[in-house]
Amino acid sequence: MSFFDRFRKKSTETVSNASAAVKKEVKKDSKPAASATCPSKTADSVAAAQLKPADLGDLLPGAPPNGKINLAIYWAAGCGGCDVSLLDVNERILTIGDMANIVMWPIAADGKEQDIAAMADGSITVSIINGAVRNTENEHMVKLLRKKSVIVVSYGSCACFGGSPALANLIPGGKDELLDYAYNKVPSTANFQADYHKGKPVLPKTEFKAPEGVLTLPVLFDTVKTLDQVIDVDYYVPGCPPLQETISHMLKAVADFAYKGVALPPKGTTIGVVAKTLCDMCPRRKEYRRITKIVEPHEIDVDPDLCLMDQGILCLGPATVGGCNARCTRVGQPCRGCYGPTVAVQEQGASALTAIASLFPVLEEDATMGEDSIIDIMSTIKDPLGYFYAYTMGKSLIKRSVVEKGGK
Repeated sequence: MSFFDRFRKKSTETVSNASAAVKKEVKKDSKPAASATCPSKTADSVAAAQLKPADLGDLLPGAPPNGKINLAIYWAAGCGGCDVSLLDVNERILTIGDMANIVMWPIAADGKEQDIAAMADGSITVSIINGAVRNTENEHMVKLLRKKSVIVVSYGSCACFGGSPALANLIPGGKDELLDYAYNKVPSTANFQADYHKGKPVLPKTEFKAPEGVLTLPVLFDTVKTLDQVIDVDYYVPGCPPLQETISHMLKAVADFAYKGVALPPKGTTIGVVAKTLCDMCPRRKEYRRITKIVEPHEIDVDPDLCLMDQGILCLGPATVGGCNARCTRVGQPCRGCYGPTVAVQEQGASALTAIASLFPVLEEDATMGEDSIIDIMSTIKDPLGYFYAYTMGKSLIKRSVVEKGGK
């Protein structure tokens, strides 16, 4: 039985009783060291940690000295939010129009795959690619854009870390199990199959020969991949989706390069983040209270000034790089880690779990805590993998769930 399975198998009654027992044992003044999670903050330190929007200069600067650059934007396996977020530049869309010819943007422009294939290699200055690589079409298009582009930007959490699509990697049977569930097990589709295809359920085909020709659908992969697991990536812009301040820094880097010949950041740079954690950006007061039970925001009356973790609400702020200016925590919603890990950690989920475990009620006179007590607290987390790897499963050490064959 896995560690997380043990969390799930605890009953609600057992969890409630165990949590009550732990509360009785913990001293009211028992607190972990401040360095275990977020450092002490002042209003000035919080303000200093904020990511300021980049100065983008003139609104309508005209075409660059050497003419407009070619810009491509592609949407792989994602929700479309990243495409819409590009419009958060507001009137700066006019600057982009002055600066670039948009040769592909499926959500807004009529660029075709065959048009891109006909272009000379390296003729696209910048390709901004959002979404994970989920199927054969995604793979083909990102490889094509890499070949035709000087610069490729991995844009958004799905492209950078796998995002929500990569949670499908936890399905042991891969694409076959996923399709079977979606088309045979979900009540609506199960009823449809029973009513119209009883005994011979219909699943999507990847190829169909029609009188007009052969129609094809992309083939799903068993494993959802991040963009840099498929092609070489030059820059990363995280977020679900990236926010205005972050986007402004990406736009400034491209505009300075196109108009002024300013050198781009070193390859591999994550653009639009700071060298601090989200906790440093969050104005909430930190008291380092012990955690004896995990709750959801809707289950309690959230204190608008107190750290969410102090209130028993899981928050990935200690393990998440700053860049969003704590938009979620400021309005009472915990950080779920969409900007990804800090440079100091490789495994965001494990880093967050460590920070949270440091707040468990270990007593000063007894620096150990029984496994059962730990599991009692962790059992109150309804979806451990969903909490700790909501956006970064594709880049985690876990990578995916597998089914062992041939073993006992």
